Formats: sequence, C-alpha cells, structure tokens
Amino acid sequence: MAIAGDFSLDLVEISPNANPPVCKIMDYGRYRYELTKKQQEAKKKQSTFQVKEIKVRPKTGDHDLQVKIGHIKKFLEKKDKVKVTVIFRGREITLSQAGRDLLKKIAEQTDEFAMVEQYPKFEGRTMTMILSPK
Repeated sequence: MAIAGDFSLDLVEISPNANPPVCKIMDYGRYRYELTKKQQEAKKKQSTFQVKEIKVRPKTGDHDLQVKIGHIKKFLEKKDKVKVTVIFRGREITLSQAGRDLLKKIAEQTDEFAMVEQYPKFEGRTMTMILSPK
C-alpha cells in the first residue's frame, strides 16, 4: 500500500480467492471508467426485437390479406418477429382447416423474406404462427 501511495495510485485486489491473493497497483477510477465503457459497447452490440401481432379471420378477403402481408414485410424489415393470429368467433370454429390454409398461404407468400419459427398451433379459439426475419 505504501508503494501504491508513493505513485499516488490504488492497490486493487484482483483475485481474492487465490492463495496468496493477487493485487495490482493501478488507478482505480480509470479502471472503473474502462469497465463501464466495455459494458456500454457490449450493450450497443446487443440486438433487440419485438413481437408484433397481425390478426386475421378465417374468411379474410384476398386484398385485405395482401395489406396484412405488406405490414408483415414492414415489421420483418425492422428485424421484429411477427405473430400471425387467426381468430375464430362463434360457429367459425368449424372452419379450423380454412384457418390453417390461410396461415399456410401467408407463410408461402412471405417465404422470400421470412421463415416460420413456430408452425400453426391451435390455442382455444385462436390459431397462431410465428414468423421471423431470414
């Protein structure tokens, strides 16, 4: 500690569990500054995404479907995942095959810029499929 004081630096314990403990003479303020800089760089390189949801019905028209596919493309270009949900109301629950065909059609039309991460799955009165960017 006396030697570190002579150089007006700090004695920092690097590895306290080692035998004998490892210490280093350094400027502790500068060390903390560099450590926070490294953490900020790691955080900057980390990718974030959201899950956007598109809802359709089993009898959605072709033009409406094309509009929804345009929205899906826009979301995927922003590196977000898209959850496509087919909602069945009332007696539409009998049209489950139509809903599955609709999701298959969406998957085929978005094939060039999206890949199916989760295939169509029935949950209650909804059927969902998750698309992610290629």
